[in-house]
Amino acid sequence: MYTLSIYLYSFLVRIAAFFGLAKAKRLAQGQVQVWTQMQTRLQPDERRVWIHCASLGEFEQGRPLMEDIRAQYPYFKILVTFFSPSGYELRKDYGGADYVFYLPFDTRRNARRLLKMVNPEIIYFIKYEFWRNYLKTIKRKQIPLYLVSAIFRPEQVFFKWYGGWYRKLLTAFTHFFVQNNRSKELLAGIGYTNVTVTGDTRFDRVCRIFDQARQIPEVEQFVNGQSCMVAGSTWPSDEEMLTRYINTENRKIKWIFAPHELHESQINRLMKSVDIRAVRFSQLQGKNPADYQLLVIDNFGMLSSLYRYATIAYIGGGLDENNGIHNALEAAVYGIPVIFGRVYDEYQEAVDLVALGGAIPIRNYDEFALQLNNLLDNTEQAKKVGNIAGAFVASGRGATAKVLQESLKN
Repeated sequence: MYTLSIYLYSFLVRIAAFFGLAKAKRLAQGQVQVWTQMQTRLQPDERRVWIHCASLGEFEQGRPLMEDIRAQYPYFKILVTFFSPSGYELRKDYGGADYVFYLPFDTRRNARRLLKMVNPEIIYFIKYEFWRNYLKTIKRKQIPLYLVSAIFRPEQVFFKWYGGWYRKLLTAFTHFFVQNNRSKELLAGIGYTNVTVTGDTRFDRVCRIFDQARQIPEVEQFVNGQSCMVAGSTWPSDEEMLTRYINTENRKIKWIFAPHELHESQINRLMKSVDIRAVRFSQLQGKNPADYQLLVIDNFGMLSSLYRYATIAYIGGGLDENNGIHNALEAAVYGIPVIFGRVYDEYQEAVDLVALGGAIPIRNYDEFALQLNNLLDNTEQAKKVGNIAGAFVASGRGATAKVLQESLKN
């Protein structure tokens, strides 16, 4: 039944691609091309590490692992797979890996074929990937498999009375590197003790970004020494709330929006929705950035460096039940207050930040306006909140080293 559902899913992807759905079309094309790419590019007699990431967020968690394997174990070739088209398209040319491919659909045939072609010495799955046929094939071949930056919750099927079939899948993992003690306790409750609490490798990633953060002269000129709110990975629901504040409160601060999706219609709507002077980053040439109060970032890849110019950060996604917040650590590492929406319970770093007082959750416009005004008017309070956030991120470093020490100790 499971394998049948995978075939059905692949069929539906092809149907959606036929009718022009862009994401489905990219996935369908990638699934067709992946075998040819592997056959033509993989070289014989290589020692390979396979790292699988569902999408871009998991890639950021796996990236410190890739960097340290490259630096410390240069004899390994690093092969990365994605399931999501968005992750693959953005990172298919990533120079820290030797190969970047789509993960073929999880059928028995595909699993056997991929493991034969790739022949990895060691495998890392990032956070939460539990593909049945791949796991069974990896276990049968006795290849060391590690789950990195994993987080488990009581509501997951593994911990339900009817979850025996899924619990057996976990026997494929040589070791679990989990984010918190609760995950370790849950796994112990179903008989798995091959678990180490290492925290989240994203802490290492954002700390490295902080250490290497690039200057962006146009943004520096735009901010011009004023207070600045950077709103990262925003969705329309976030932007509606933020632009309402801009138009209602009339605070003399700078605003930087980095939307989660760069649709022209969405950017144009955002530009027209504010009563202040706004400019797109791509259209700054020949203009004085300081003349504008809102800067809309219309490219990918800048956000993690943009937070260095923020006085306060807003993290998008949390107002919408269908999304959840994006990476709060990217902002918190700069020692600034972080605000995000109410949908954050599934993100351990956000839960911890709120508990410590380094982040402020809000449910609606009124709460957002109240909290932002308080931070803008009370600089000492804002500094205190920001210091907590920065210290929290700094304290989380080291997960990557723990993973490699255990998984590559032999």
